[in-house]
Parts: sequence; structure tokens; C-alpha cells
Amino acid sequence: MKALLCREFGPIDRLRVEEVPSPRPGPADVVVEVRASSLNFPDALMVQGLYQVKPPLPFSPGMELAGVVGEVGEDVRGLKRGDRVIASPGRGGFAQECLVAADRVTPLPAGMDFDIGSAFVLTYCTSLHALQDCGHLQPNETLVVLGAAGGVGSSAIEIGKAMGARVIAAASSEEKLAFCKELGADETVDYEKADLRQRILDLTGGKGADVVYDPVGGAYTEAALRATAWRGRLLVIGFASGTIPQPKLNLLLLKERSVVGVYWGDWTKRDPEGQRRNVERLATWFAQGKVKPVISERVPLAEAPAAMTRLLQRKVKGKVVVLPGT
Repeated sequence: MKALLCREFGPIDRLRVEEVPSPRPGPADVVVEVRASSLNFPDALMVQGLYQVKPPLPFSPGMELAGVVGEVGEDVRGLKRGDRVIASPGRGGFAQECLVAADRVTPLPAGMDFDIGSAFVLTYCTSLHALQDCGHLQPNETLVVLGAAGGVGSSAIEIGKAMGARVIAAASSEEKLAFCKELGADETVDYEKADLRQRILDLTGGKGADVVYDPVGGAYTEAALRATAWRGRLLVIGFASGTIPQPKLNLLLLKERSVVGVYWGDWTKRDPEGQRRNVERLATWFAQGKVKPVISERVPLAEAPAAMTRLLQRKVKGKVVVLPGT
């Protein structure tokens, strides 16, 4: 089979498509024939050795995928050859076949195609876990989404609206903000041009945001934190800016604010039942037309490295899907 391989941590342009042996399942694994996989920011970090998880070399990136079960381990129950599934293996999705632990595999929701399914798990589950389980977002509260045109940001807009919140989308260009409005954002902020803190306060009548969803980091984190309301919650999703912020703790004391870390991947291991419920809730919202990943590009394996570079350069709106069979 063909796979995009990382043989050494470093520049993305060193990734190559190679022929490798097909994986074989262990007792608790399945092999999924990959129809589509989607690109996420951690994929680009992982191949450079900058992610918190460093897989043994060589490996294929690709944290989430959709496809058909090809082989099933002897101890696996509830899955069989031919099942249409979505999965979050953590790595290995940028290949024609992927070995996945059976507990990381979920049936493809009814009415969902493989492209959409491949972009559904990581971003939408991360955002629902963040807003619901970590941020306790309530109806009629104000949610500010930083990096709102990206994969996780765009999912946070849709989920925030599905939860009944007023959503303010913050991004770095008018084109991206127009995209956010199409997703349902109530208000927008161009944080390349406007004072982020002041604009949030203006849009909330001086009250501030109840919840901030922050996958960006850098200088925007403290600016947004300063614009949160009494007992506002800032959710730390990641650091797409490349800079880990160090906000002053007195900002928390002054208004009983909270800064909450979000680590969806580890939470799923600690609360698999909670993850199952969240997937079911997202599938219901999908069926109701409330959430649907926006796919901006579809690329073959050989073009995935270039797409990773565009992602790091903040030139991607929504999700990029990799099609290993093309």
C-alpha cells in the first residue's frame, strides 16, 4: 500500500509517499481501508517533532479518517469487515490502510460521506468537549472564537450556535470573517486591524465575553482574557501562533476568571462513555443540519505536505481532506 512517511523529524518537505507493507491487526485492533483523512494542525507539528507526542520513526501522520473496515482482530466485538466507519487513530491516516484500536472506531453517521466523516471527529469532538465539558457554555452566553476560520475554530462557531450562544468570530482577514459569518457567527473581529480587547468589550456592551475559545495563543490570549466577563472562562486549545502565552494571574483574580486547559485526546481515554455521548450528540446535530465540516480542499497523498505548509501559514479555511486512493 501507499503511505506518506515521516522518516525524520524536520522540514515538512522531506515527507515522501512510499510503498509499505499493509498493517495486520492485533487482537483488539481493526485495519481500516482509508477512503479519506483530514489534515489537522497537530499533524504539521508532529512531523516537525514539535508536538507533545513524538511517535517512533518512521510513521505516517493523519490523526483522523473515514473508511471501510478491512480486517478485524480476534477479540473485537461490534465491528466487522465492510463496516463504514470514522476513526481517530492519532497517526497513520495518510495511507491507504490504517491500523486502529477498535475503541477508537465509530460507525459513520447516517447520511455522511467519507470526506465529511474524515473531518468530523477531532475538530468537532474537541470543540464540543471544550465548550460543553470544560467551558460549561450556557444558552445566551457570549462566546468568542479566536482563529475562527480554521478547522477547530469553524467547528466551535457551529457548536456554539447549536448550544444557543451568541458567537463572536475573530480572524485575520475580511475574507476569513466573511466565511465565519456564513457559518453563523453573529459578530466578527479582524484582530489584525482592530484592538481585540476593546472590540470584544464594545460588542458586549462593556460586559465582556463569557467564554473564549483559543486555539491561537500568542498576544491574542491576554487581550481576549482581559475582555472576559465576571467569571469568564478562557479555554486553551492550542498555540497556532507558535507562541505559548504567559498571562498575568492577577487578571484571573480581578474578575474570578478561569483559564481551562482542553486535552480531548486524553479525556477520551479517561471518559470513553462521555466521548460516546458527545459523538451521538454531534451525529444528531449533523442530521438536523446544525453542524457540517466545511471542506476547502481535497488533495492526494503527494500534495499533503504542501497543504500542511499552507495550514501553518494560516492560508486554509475550514478543512483539507487527503484522499489516499487518488
